[in-house]
Amino acid sequence: MPETPVFSTAAVAAPHMAAAETGQTILAAGGNAVEAMVAMAATIAVVYPHMNGLGGDGFWLVREPKGRVHALDASGPAGSLATIKRYRDKEYESIPPRGPDAAVTVAGAVSGWGLALKLAKALGGQLPRDMLLTDAIRLAREGYRIGASEGRYGLLEREALFAAPGFADAFLVDGKLQPAGETRRAPKLAETLEQLAHAGFADFYRGDVGREIAADLERIGSPITRKDIETYQARVVKPLSVELKHSTVYNMPPPSQGLAALLMLGLFHRLDVKHGETPEHHHALIEAGKRAFAIRDKVVADPRELTPEPASFLTRDVFEKEAAMIDMRRAAPYPPRPADGDTIWMGCIDKDGLAVSYIQSVYWAFGSGCVLPSTGIHWHNRGFAFSLDPKSMRALEPGKKPFHTLNPGLGVFNDGRVLSYGTMGGEPQPQILGQIFTRYADFGMSIADAVDAPRWTFGKSWKAPSATLKVEDRFDPSLLRVLSSYGHPVEEMGKPYADSMGHAGMLVKHPRNGRVEAVHDPRSDGGSLGL
Repeated sequence: MPETPVFSTAAVAAPHMAAAETGQTILAAGGNAVEAMVAMAATIAVVYPHMNGLGGDGFWLVREPKGRVHALDASGPAGSLATIKRYRDKEYESIPPRGPDAAVTVAGAVSGWGLALKLAKALGGQLPRDMLLTDAIRLAREGYRIGASEGRYGLLEREALFAAPGFADAFLVDGKLQPAGETRRAPKLAETLEQLAHAGFADFYRGDVGREIAADLERIGSPITRKDIETYQARVVKPLSVELKHSTVYNMPPPSQGLAALLMLGLFHRLDVKHGETPEHHHALIEAGKRAFAIRDKVVADPRELTPEPASFLTRDVFEKEAAMIDMRRAAPYPPRPADGDTIWMGCIDKDGLAVSYIQSVYWAFGSGCVLPSTGIHWHNRGFAFSLDPKSMRALEPGKKPFHTLNPGLGVFNDGRVLSYGTMGGEPQPQILGQIFTRYADFGMSIADAVDAPRWTFGKSWKAPSATLKVEDRFDPSLLRVLSSYGHPVEEMGKPYADSMGHAGMLVKHPRNGRVEAVHDPRSDGGSLGL
């Protein structure tokens, strides 16, 4: 059932209720939306470890009330020892997804928290850092209840995950993951968060925490060095944007796949679909997604190596050319590729209209599986996106950033509404964003119904035999029959609400009454809260 949306002067949305409660507390204490999101990011890093953590990456979109949009890239590069030769010498055909050799890239999320907090202060924020981390520290020390999402989540490369250094001590009891509802404590992580609260987020890289992280990574055999960690800093980047008939939509530049999300919307609007929840609506989105992903796979790479400029694809000429290639009665073939990844998205809009869309991840569930004993941090496996083919656009190189599925969305409507929206879901994130956005923006659904409505994703899941159009069970059978007649290989999932279809959320600031409307996904363990 759709979540009952919040209508309030300020609101937050998160996939775990503890994170939403943290954000609500910070807003009630006078914090702004960026401060609330830093606090929420710390809390969710503790209570949702299968989806994210301090050892992962993040991307921020922040819109000031007067209109300026900031983008923060908190993704890390490959370590100095991460060479193709190193992996070939170990007889790898590809980057392994689990274990020390999967811990390829520096974790950027905490540096992003620090950069975001500087922005928060510039926008009038005054809350102390230790207050922002209070909930995260308490939950790590005293314990948190394991969420239903973690309890039901399918794990890829399970044996390798459980065998990763430190994983069993941190997450297993008698060789098994604890079931949903049980309490888990993370005392070492609590100590790490306390140190960051006291010394600052830079300590994660250039202080006591950074020194312990580097020593543990070296001990387990990761290709990340102390210098790699010391020299890392999140950075301010220029957001990508596309103008639609009713709004301007923003997303992240590479290494994020935000370009694909914007291309998909731009192409969809050129197809001029008149009615929502019709075969034409969904077929147009699917086919726009295929064209967008084809461009993405030729363009999105390390930001230092971009040719041509990604923004050059977000033009009327490109949209018209690509849309003309779409047959509105026939599905185009789609090359199969893995499509898994686990992430959190959260949003916040405060009473002044400052809006945040934020995404944070360790990539696969529990990342590399490596838990660093001195700090309690589990490290991501984002480097799995690199190729060991030296001719590939995404070939592994020290200091290079991998392709990122993460992409938070932000929209500003011509009538003054401001929309913060996003989802987890790995590579299919643009598909999920396209569905919830068009349902709300083009076809008049409420945000609650847009997030609740059944979803699909196309492509080939990890180790699946073929690429299919995977659908939740609540679609009208007649709609699926038409899509099948167009050539879409429809595969019903046997679930009315599937985690693989994303944990999405939306918040809208309405200009007429100043109220914020917020909702989060019934597929997640979270919700929305307001003041």
